[in-house]
Amino acid sequence: MTLGLAVPFVDPVMLVAWARRADAGPYGRIGVPDRIVYDNPETMIMLAAMTAVTERIRVQSEVVLAPLRDPVLLAKQSATLDRLSGGRFTLGLGVGAREDDFQAVGTDHASRGRRMDEQLATMRKVWAGEPVAPGLGPVGPALVSAGGPELLFGGFAQPALARIARWGAGYICPAPPGYAGALFELVRRQWKDAGRPGEPLLVAQINVALGPESTVAEARESLLRYYAFAPELAAQALGAMATTAKEIRETVAAYRDLGAHEVMLSCWSGDIEQIDRLADLLA
Repeated sequence: MTLGLAVPFVDPVMLVAWARRADAGPYGRIGVPDRIVYDNPETMIMLAAMTAVTERIRVQSEVVLAPLRDPVLLAKQSATLDRLSGGRFTLGLGVGAREDDFQAVGTDHASRGRRMDEQLATMRKVWAGEPVAPGLGPVGPALVSAGGPELLFGGFAQPALARIARWGAGYICPAPPGYAGALFELVRRQWKDAGRPGEPLLVAQINVALGPESTVAEARESLLRYYAFAPELAAQALGAMATTAKEIRETVAAYRDLGAHEVMLSCWSGDIEQIDRLADLLA
């Protein structure tokens, strides 16, 4: 099992430094979250900047809210990142839950799942070099990764999980270990029922804060601000955040026992020294 790192909501210039340091460490991938109505960098642009300053680590959207975006443009952006990174780009996708993001871009919230399925078919056409409409030429650039970039899906609902076996390579699971086991089993079963060879990539995610009291306090404040739209969810996320060496080690071990292939350590504080602290803790 390998470790990944999901960056906090801080200044984009700082996130370039996070990418450089993570690339020099033991991490397998670095993830960037996606929102519209929030003080965060645009995800695909941020990933391009990270790609330019890294050599080894995979760069991943964690997760791009596809129904907020034009599918042809998203496919072209993804193909460009695949080329720039030499095949190190992972496109993590989700439908999104917050209505304000959809209102901001003038897109319907209720139909987001159906629209995402339509988008995926279009994106596959782009990546295959097929025209997306009669009389049009192909949309480039040609990819390094055959068939398109590594494609992961996040979510909890049955339709979201079903997309993994149909379209993807694996699952990004933000649920705590007590719930993740059943989700992993469902994803594996759907994968097998679909006749897919091998097994899906299972990526778990832990909210963490490791460091002095100021680091933990900043992380808790950031998490509560992010989930302010849903107080009950905010309380659950805060209660599940791992803030001690013991909690982080035990949670990583629990995911390992469930068969996770990778664990993303999602940081909520801008304290960049966490990168090395977490690496040393889990070495």
